[in-house]
Amino acid sequence: MNTQLATRLHVRTHASARVWAVTLLGPLTTAGGIVWGFVQPWRLTLLHPHGQGFWWLVIEPQLLVALVGLAFALLVAPGLIEDLQDAEDDAAAR
Repeated sequence: MNTQLATRLHVRTHASARVWAVTLLGPLTTAGGIVWGFVQPWRLTLLHPHGQGFWWLVIEPQLLVALVGLAFALLVAPGLIEDLQDAEDDAAAR
């Protein structure tokens, strides 16, 4: 066995509170938009589009909140979580 080729295996046993917060931020925001749509359905003009234009129907606050949460969870959070874990690993190595 050649010990010069062996590398240190670093296994994460648990995620920090920051990682959990970033991981849950997108899904909770999306759920908040969906719940908002159910709590105040009269604010969704898609349900009663009488005389409303295209943009009024597309730009719904509840839908925007849900889409922003989804975009954060899929596009922003993975890179941010990786950066947080790298910073924690660097801090632990010092």
